[in-house]
Amino acid sequence: MDLDLHSVQDSGPLLLPEAVERAPARQQDDSRFQAMQQELLQLLERTTAGVEGMLATAIPNLEIYRITCPSGPKHAVQKPVFAVIAQGSKRIFVGDEIYEYDPMHYLVASVDLPVVGKVMVTSPDEPYLGLRLELDTQEIGELIGDENLPASANFGEGAARGLYVNRLDVDLLDAVLRLLRLHETPRDVPIMAPMIRREILYRLLMNGQGALLRQTVLQDSQMNRVAKAIRLIKEGYDQALRIEDVARDVHMSVSSLHHHFKLVTAMSPLQYQKNLRLQEARKLILTADASVATAAHRVGYESSSQFSREYSRLFGAPPLRDKRRWQEEEAPVL
Repeated sequence: MDLDLHSVQDSGPLLLPEAVERAPARQQDDSRFQAMQQELLQLLERTTAGVEGMLATAIPNLEIYRITCPSGPKHAVQKPVFAVIAQGSKRIFVGDEIYEYDPMHYLVASVDLPVVGKVMVTSPDEPYLGLRLELDTQEIGELIGDENLPASANFGEGAARGLYVNRLDVDLLDAVLRLLRLHETPRDVPIMAPMIRREILYRLLMNGQGALLRQTVLQDSQMNRVAKAIRLIKEGYDQALRIEDVARDVHMSVSSLHHHFKLVTAMSPLQYQKNLRLQEARKLILTADASVATAAHRVGYESSSQFSREYSRLFGAPPLRDKRRWQEEEAPVL
């Protein structure tokens, strides 16, 4: 069946930002914050004028979005990312959980995570406007290795969901604005962008659930081991999955890997691999014009009929009907 928004809402908790653990509140200049929000909105409106969907920027790994037409749920395997909205709101589905964010909040995905996204508020007069900055785990690791980085108040070693929502504050929004302004002064990008990216990472590490980002790259933490398992499964997604081998390679028992993997991704390793296979096959069918049989074989399925059944279960329609539907609408996930 297709993903039904109401059935998903009823089946799992709506994780509103107010329900997410945050850093201690700090005094904020509301007028300054509102002025920054207005500038972000104007910058995105100006930069995306005449655009529908994604626009690449002069800043590496920074994408901006303008969506004027409502669309259905969008499936993707999301890379680690930091996302901010200037206008509109969005819901992200991870398993049975629902995360919602808006101009007052930001979203972080700390590992490669199969998700479903849906733009909730959009119209031609007030389009969805937002940005996404892809996170580099190597950069995060280098920053964590800096002896001057303060310890996180929420630091721990346990695994948790690899996606969270926090309240946006003045300092983080200020850094986001300075990074986005560079799109209009490309000559400044090579020098200024890396410094501002580092500042954004610092703010993320120190805010709210930033400890999860630390754990993702901290050697021998459960989050780091799960992240390594995810990479191994992705590298061999089209091969038979031997969970014993993956567990051995990441120095975990099979039972511990299953437990922590599900905590982070909301699915088992086998379900994760299946999702990867179906997502990749869908790309081949939708954008590379591959036949159903060819796509199924390339991603590791031996049975085309089994592939079609599982494809329909995930995407809500058989491959060819899904392709016709996809051609009618297009929107980002996060």
